[in-house]
Amino acid sequence: MARKVFFSFHYNPDNSRASQVRNMGVIEGNAPVTDNDWEKVKGGGDAAISKWIAEQLEGKSCTVVLVGENTAGRKWITHEIIESWNGKKGVVGIRIHKLKDLNQAQARIGGNPFDSVSLGDNKLTACAKLYEPPYSDSKQVYNYIKENLSVWVEEAITIRGNYS
Repeated sequence: MARKVFFSFHYNPDNSRASQVRNMGVIEGNAPVTDNDWEKVKGGGDAAISKWIAEQLEGKSCTVVLVGENTAGRKWITHEIIESWNGKKGVVGIRIHKLKDLNQAQARIGGNPFDSVSLGDNKLTACAKLYEPPYSDSKQVYNYIKENLSVWVEEAITIRGNYS
């Protein structure tokens, strides 16, 4: 049975890249939100966004952070990572900047979003892994992610289980 995961990503620039990963069918992810639905959630303010995130995380065993050029340091990405970790879910990052978007463009590499999260005296970077496919061709990047995604999710769940 496929693991149920929450996908965290910067919506506007990375939605098409994230869709490629979500549609691989390797793991079961949260249902995509439409532009209209997301605007409705955002219109409710911070409390509504936080509530929506909490609802999306229910029943998930891992959060997969799809890391694009501007993902690191974003308020709600960081919130999703913290809520996932505190909820005892696995957390793993995958760089997606080399996947082509709808305009057939790749992006620049971004920072590590786990650097924004502290675990006592350490950063989450010390235990949450961020994978970067070793290719520059979008098709090879896609295939690499597809071949490894379920393994990375299982590894993240195991890593999280090692921390109380």
